[in-house]
Amino acid sequence: MALGCDLVADDQVLLSRQPDGGLRAACPATIAGLIEARGVGLLNAVPAGPVRLVLAVARGTPETERLPPERSVTYLGCSLPLLHDVGTGHFAPAILQYLKAGRRET
Repeated sequence: MALGCDLVADDQVLLSRQPDGGLRAACPATIAGLIEARGVGLLNAVPAGPVRLVLAVARGTPETERLPPERSVTYLGCSLPLLHDVGTGHFAPAILQYLKAGRRET
């Protein structure tokens, strides 16, 4: 959000498969418009969504390769590109650039 993105959901997300074969993500009504900022508290945010999913990020899986292979993950029968967490401060800006312009294969 600090980079100009919108909040869809924090901690929980509802996935649904669309007739066009894509996936949509939405927030459960009970937590819509809320995000936890550790050490600050629950903050209000204008919720976005439902939104089409185009990328999955495995925050709990460290990336060990400098130029990783293309990876994917499947949810509800739909495949999405998958990135593993690089564990540095440039990961969020790199994801944003990936979403803006894509990735070149080496």
